[in-house]
Amino acid sequence: MNFCSDSAAVDAEIPISPVAQRSSRVPRHVAIIMDGNGRWALRRSLPRTAGHRAGVKSVRAVVEESIRQGVAALTLFAFSSENWRRPKSEVNLLMELFLSALRSEVKRLGENGVRLRTVGDRTAFPEKLQQSIAEAEEATRNNNAMVLQIAANYGGRWDIARAARRLAADVRDGRLKPEDLDEDLLSSRLSFPDLPDPDLFIRTGGEQRLSNFLLWQSAYSELYFSDLMWPDFGAEAYATALADYARRQRRFGLTGEQISTGPADGTE
Repeated sequence: MNFCSDSAAVDAEIPISPVAQRSSRVPRHVAIIMDGNGRWALRRSLPRTAGHRAGVKSVRAVVEESIRQGVAALTLFAFSSENWRRPKSEVNLLMELFLSALRSEVKRLGENGVRLRTVGDRTAFPEKLQQSIAEAEEATRNNNAMVLQIAANYGGRWDIARAARRLAADVRDGRLKPEDLDEDLLSSRLSFPDLPDPDLFIRTGGEQRLSNFLLWQSAYSELYFSDLMWPDFGAEAYATALADYARRQRRFGLTGEQISTGPADGTE
């Protein structure tokens, strides 16, 4: 289920469902780089595009497990702004997958109360795909069990630069003063200021780098790297990653002793 927005308007803060609030040990927001589709296919003497098709099952499994575990928001890196450099046949296949997935998965998302959003500059996509994205977002707008964000034609540096341009325009037009600018204002101009920053950042495929994904928002994310290729990263592997997160102590600059003497319910 590979999908792909550059939403100029910002919704009011999205409510987190009661299920998603049940435990501080469950990450509110998980971000995933779905890496390894091409290598998975090549190891099986299949075309790279076969790996992308196989990866759709992992998307379904991770979305369903997120709902079961009470994750409030899931952001998947489907297509980076650098991926346009890949072979044209592969890019065309990814566009076809986006379109077919939007058509086939929206009903399933609705049945599970999932709201679909996209982040990134979708103006580069074919008009038919842009229209399908808008229709899918509108059809799921009122769902509140979980937010599923698909990052497509997205880059972390692009996101930060666009936010800076927006702030610069506000200063130019007199809506802000230079001394007003701070981290909170910059955050408010990024792609999804209404959601919490990712608590857990997962990358599959054995690589250990951020690849220009959510650079600002992931400043304090817990990192989890899996050697599994994305088509092999199913519900069980994802549950293992969530369990690993639950065992970690997040300090945010504090000492372990300060955290251990904090609120009795374990909240941070």
